Amino acid sequence: MPSSLPALLETPLDRASAEPLQRQLCLRIKDAIVGGHLPAGLRLPATRVLAQGLLISRNTASMAYDHLLAEGYVVADRQGTVVAELRTPVLSKASSPPPRPRLAARLASLRPSPMIKTDCTALRPGVPALTQFPQAHWRLAMAHAARTATPNTLNYGDPLGEPALRSAIASHLAITRGVHCMAEQVVVTEGAQEALNLCVRLITNPGDTAWMEDPGYRGGKSALHAGDLRVLPKRLDAEGLYFTANDWRSEQPRLIYTTPSHQYPLGTVMSVARRLALMAAAQAHGAWIIEDDYDSEFRHSGEPIRAMQGLMADAPVLYVGTFSKTMFPSLRLGFLVLPLPLQPLLDRPLRELLRGGHSHEQLAMARFMEAGHFVRHLARMRRIYRERQQALRSALGEHLGVLHSIEGGRSGLHLCVRFAADYPDVAVAETAQRYGMAPQALSTFALEPQLQDNGLVLGYGNTAVETMGPLVRRLGKILKGLA
Repeated sequence: MPSSLPALLETPLDRASAEPLQRQLCLRIKDAIVGGHLPAGLRLPATRVLAQGLLISRNTASMAYDHLLAEGYVVADRQGTVVAELRTPVLSKASSPPPRPRLAARLASLRPSPMIKTDCTALRPGVPALTQFPQAHWRLAMAHAARTATPNTLNYGDPLGEPALRSAIASHLAITRGVHCMAEQVVVTEGAQEALNLCVRLITNPGDTAWMEDPGYRGGKSALHAGDLRVLPKRLDAEGLYFTANDWRSEQPRLIYTTPSHQYPLGTVMSVARRLALMAAAQAHGAWIIEDDYDSEFRHSGEPIRAMQGLMADAPVLYVGTFSKTMFPSLRLGFLVLPLPLQPLLDRPLRELLRGGHSHEQLAMARFMEAGHFVRHLARMRRIYRERQQALRSALGEHLGVLHSIEGGRSGLHLCVRFAADYPDVAVAETAQRYGMAPQALSTFALEPQLQDNGLVLGYGNTAVETMGPLVRRLGKILKGLA
């Protein structure tokens, strides 16, 4: 009998522990087997002997053996219980380390985004005014969804989303964004990122070419790279994403990512002429356009900019939207509007790729929209964001203290501020985090950073008016300290 067995039998279990005795015994025997102290083929003591040695009930010992048998650590024969031969050999300390895990090659093209501390909220782009969200109305909508739920609501649900929400989204987009769609074209997703990933998976093959705004949204770049696409950066001019006829001949894309109503992060609005030219060229060359309309609900001057999708019949546009900016980020609800010619072709593949879920949240969102709370919330937020943006502009002019230019601001939740390369934007952003701020370095949004891509993307959505002055004053000190 191995010398380890007496210790196993004689060392009492911890009766003061919250861990049940049966589980303690199981873990003790498993650790001994995995560690090589109880070799394969060794016959373990009978449950009566084990129980007497450890001063436990025989029933506890029997249940422990039964559990070990179920997991495959031991086997049973007519004479009792025997340690099983484990398929995976135990490596000794002298063994060579295991080979490095092999990952997908496409991961090498993913550029890590700057890490942001969870407690850094001031000036963080893309975060709405969380303290201003009408939680009372949302609780009522959630309560209504729970109260009217049926047993079927607890099932997986429609993979493309709850019909009530798909219908509410289609109606809202038609009125506010000029999007031409039926409810059947709407796919509810786990945020906008899943919608972007779906566009890549449904439309492209590995090796296809994609055009990407540069600088541009990191999530868009990640989706394209994760699809093993050849991603070509396309710079922007005053009218938005810039391209030439030669680009279509030499770099013909399968997919084009753009944020035409409020370019992220520069804030450019793509002109109607450029939109029509882009759609006409895409249609002629068999390409598709992702229109990411992420925060266009918040137009601060003039009439809302109509979505590109609604400018022409059968537009080659996959329209992507999200409730992360209009509601709150943790809701994780987005949507994809399929082009009408693609909808019948993609219905079955989508039902295979997706699984329904989050039915209560989707039904609550539908209720929130149908009751008019969503439209009223958006109107109130426009006023708040307009005030906060103006406060940020004033603070930049008064307190930043370095030569700079401001871009964008006609929509959305952020401003883009450019300044000279003497002030390295990555270092500025990293230093700002130590003071509870989370501005983003403009250069980190570019696939191929250029000298003019030095600056900060400043979010004002979740930053109160009265804090703008002190925050920008601190930013100015950081800039001057790093020059």
